[in-house]
Amino acid sequence: MIMNEIKDRRFFVTGGSGFIGGALVRRLVAEGAQVRVLDNLLRGSPRQLESVMDKIELVRGDVRDLDTVVKASAGCDAFLHLAYLNGTEFFYSKPELVLEIAVKGTMNALDAAIKNGIKDFVYASSSEVYQTPPQIPTPETVPLIVPDVMNARYSYGGGKIIGELLCVNYGRKFFDRMTIFRPHNVYGPDMGGEHVLPQFILRAKTAVEKTPSGEVPFSIQGLGSETRSFVYIDDFIDGLMLVLEKGRHNEIYHIGTQDEISVRDLAAQIVALFGRQPRLEHLPLQAGSTPRRCPDIGKLRALGFTPKTPFGAGLKNTFDWYVQNAHYFAAQQKL
Repeated sequence: MIMNEIKDRRFFVTGGSGFIGGALVRRLVAEGAQVRVLDNLLRGSPRQLESVMDKIELVRGDVRDLDTVVKASAGCDAFLHLAYLNGTEFFYSKPELVLEIAVKGTMNALDAAIKNGIKDFVYASSSEVYQTPPQIPTPETVPLIVPDVMNARYSYGGGKIIGELLCVNYGRKFFDRMTIFRPHNVYGPDMGGEHVLPQFILRAKTAVEKTPSGEVPFSIQGLGSETRSFVYIDDFIDGLMLVLEKGRHNEIYHIGTQDEISVRDLAAQIVALFGRQPRLEHLPLQAGSTPRRCPDIGKLRALGFTPKTPFGAGLKNTFDWYVQNAHYFAAQQKL
């Protein structure tokens, strides 16, 4: 019988120094859980865990090594598998590494949980598993597809599809509760430098500095009509905690909001935060980009989820952090 209370439970979190992983670990600690993190810091950052470092166990190790995962997860009650290589840039530049971490990492996570008798397993998937959705808002039941195996972008979504298949089918036999959550465009301060929001903020900062007056030249892919539905990190963690507490066995939950914004409007809002207006320059749209993304969150709402942070407020928090900490990402800025 799975006990879904958070307090005093022993959670094992792979990828716990990442943006989502770090926020999750901090929340678990705040609610009285015992937390052990496995991370090789390939993608994450120790600063995500600075505030709780004296309250958790941090194991430096790689999910691609089974012995490491087995030893690190021994004695825990719940296995939360978040380790992955995220960031759109990496989908194109390191697709083989993305897939290696996806497949080996998830197999090792499942095998380690089974070896250690951990009966509660939670897997972090992605909205990328369904690519161009057949309906908007998009429910959890839509088909999962890889439109083109020759496009390196789909290394990420393909790896997550494999992960979902593994978890659902291992879940039937080996776990009392196996739950999958799909994040949808989670954003906030210190989310890394490989996603659209930080890239836009950092590029806008550089463009404003180079263009002290008049409209600011700012490039976007395509016409900018593509939409995304962003969820602020605090709201996302609220939703994830509901999944941990109330999620059902072999079920999938979308976590996000249903408020869409176009890429064109996103660029305009970011440049406006510098007190300026953009002059948009249109570049070719990268193959594989999704025209619209907006999740159906009815299933999560039924557990009690209500997003609280308006996009404008969350964007301002994120903007302020990146402007103040741009030095962390100087080498990644591109115009």
